[in-house]
Amino acid sequence: MSVYRNLQETHLNRARASLRQALSWYGYLRKSGHLSSNPELPGLLKPELEALNSTLNKLDSNVIRIAAFGLVSRGKSAVLNALLGDKILQTGPLNGVTQWPRSVRWQPGGKVQVELIDTPGLDEIEGESRAQMAREVARQADLILFVVSGDITRTEYQALLELRQAQKPLILVFNKIDLYPDIDRAAIYQNLQQLGAVHPQAKPLLPDEIVMVAAEPAAMEVRVEWPDGRVSYEWETPPTQIDELQQTILNILNREGRSLLALNALIQAREAEAAIAQKTIDLREQEAEDIIWQFTKYKALAVGLNPVAFLDILGGTVADLALIRSLARLYGLPMTSYEASKILKTILLSSGGLLLGELGSSFLLGLGKSTVALVSGENPTNITAYAGSAIAQAGIAGYGAYSVGKAAQVYLEKGCTWGQLGASTVIAEILSQVDRNTILYRLQQELGIKY
Repeated sequence: MSVYRNLQETHLNRARASLRQALSWYGYLRKSGHLSSNPELPGLLKPELEALNSTLNKLDSNVIRIAAFGLVSRGKSAVLNALLGDKILQTGPLNGVTQWPRSVRWQPGGKVQVELIDTPGLDEIEGESRAQMAREVARQADLILFVVSGDITRTEYQALLELRQAQKPLILVFNKIDLYPDIDRAAIYQNLQQLGAVHPQAKPLLPDEIVMVAAEPAAMEVRVEWPDGRVSYEWETPPTQIDELQQTILNILNREGRSLLALNALIQAREAEAAIAQKTIDLREQEAEDIIWQFTKYKALAVGLNPVAFLDILGGTVADLALIRSLARLYGLPMTSYEASKILKTILLSSGGLLLGELGSSFLLGLGKSTVALVSGENPTNITAYAGSAIAQAGIAGYGAYSVGKAAQVYLEKGCTWGQLGASTVIAEILSQVDRNTILYRLQQELGIKY
């Protein structure tokens, strides 16, 4: 258990360091006047900067948020009440009892602090606004409970797919098992194992990912035989069956609770930083386009007029690097090792071989151009050959510069969350360290392609 505790603490510290680095960088931009030089930008970026601050504060509060989702009449509120051991959240036979998200504190034991969040049914009337609300709650949650009360319907399956997009660990809660005979219950459980995995290539759900409960069992008619031979019938409510879910949640929290906190904070930080990059690039699109075309013309002209092949290659590479640096300075986005390595590959390969072909052609044509320049003299044929070679090479060089500039825009936008302490880097690091027996391992499998 100490191994899990130490690893969780490491993940939490890495997440804090990543968030502080992001806030430090964008704070530096504000102090340096980079944002103030574009009056529109500070206002546009205010929500993202506030989100980064809020996410860091949430990490320090060390409260884990567990949100319950599901369609109407599946017993979401009843499940949370059973966990709390008290009927705090309103329940009832009518659809739509829960109109708005409501949260309550739960202290299941030890030092763990949990916030349980109840949500409206995902299929209620005026569902679009509530669907948006559900997405926001899912984004804030560290762990999701998806409550069903039998085989998954098409609507439930679609809702489950959408919740999976929140990139959060999820427990499928099979409620109202008291209404099913054992054989039916087992068959439904097996179906839920397969359907709950969602991804076609994903394995069936693990024991921690699907739990059967009876949060609010229906009253049963009981036959009572009295000593005098009389027989009467009474209605009794069986005890709740919630212990398995409670123990499952406790096991997850003790084993990986702080890692869940760290991962969720980093996912939110990554979204905020990506939004900052996107807004910055969109606002300065025309300026960037002017810079790219300016370097494209300069590089084409320099390569076309220069008779020495080696200098063509060297000068062209220097021009590409200067273009990238100018774009980075324009956007004010951090240049991390991620961008550097990706853009270097682009310079060598030009987005899949274009620029590599340009450099190779540059060498061949340049050599021919140099030879023609040395022997041309007054020979019009040689001068024509020189001009043709120079024009061809200038065209290739210019196209290569434009390709590098456009690729640099992409990598500057996407790469702001990578680097040594970038949110994406630390997310990948956490997911690579999780044990196979943890619920986070499922998240690693689902997001493995992305990372």
